[in-house]
Amino acid sequence: MSGKIYIVNVGSNASHKFCSPLFHDRTFEFIPIPEDRQLSDINGQNYSDLRSYYNIDENLNDYLPNDIKKITAHNDPEFDTFTYGDNCDVNPRAMSLRKVSRGDYLFFIARLENWVENKRNGNFGFYFIGYIHVDQILKSVCTRPDIQTLDRFSTNSHVRRAMDDDSLWDGFWVFGGSSWSKRFSKAVPVTKDFCNQVFVSASGQRWNWREDRSELQTIGSYTRSCRCAIDPCDEGGDVRAKLFWEWVRYYSG
Repeated sequence: MSGKIYIVNVGSNASHKFCSPLFHDRTFEFIPIPEDRQLSDINGQNYSDLRSYYNIDENLNDYLPNDIKKITAHNDPEFDTFTYGDNCDVNPRAMSLRKVSRGDYLFFIARLENWVENKRNGNFGFYFIGYIHVDQILKSVCTRPDIQTLDRFSTNSHVRRAMDDDSLWDGFWVFGGSSWSKRFSKAVPVTKDFCNQVFVSASGQRWNWREDRSELQTIGSYTRSCRCAIDPCDEGGDVRAKLFWEWVRYYSG
């Protein structure tokens, strides 16, 4: 586990009227953000097409507003073939991912909402939901890849978009995961104590937990942009990486 650890904030957030549900045993379903356009049935994946991780015969409609069920979902990351894409050349929040190398880890953090007795209760938290152990990287994709590459990455949302509209081969990047990649069976909590043990700010200091902001707001602020959170080669990085992996193994089920 010697690769760098990058934190990538994914899924529905406070700006959406729905949220990925978290259940009493920390099992969860991942609900992605909407696509920025409606894609064709051939290339697009509507929200009503998303399947439960725990039962492939069930969809996620119980956790979705009726008016988005037929809207195209931007299902990224996807945990079937383990890919993640972003516009790393132009999106300021993703530009640090251009430094990712084979063997590094993309850890996905998502905002989840507690569901009790089949109802959302308005209590939220941040959790790790899985990771990609980076094995392949497609950089600045401006043209349709060869058939072999396309087959490997065909389920990624950025590739789906471009297959629907050639103008959307727009320089995006896609990261493909090795067999070490994992979608967690149980969500891994991201708490204040955990963050204080393993994370530092860009300046190398502990996170600042301001009194005028909730813990949820602070964690969201520090993880809004993708960044390398732990480099085992940095001073103290090996210790923080060990603590990080111990926490993940303990909670991920």
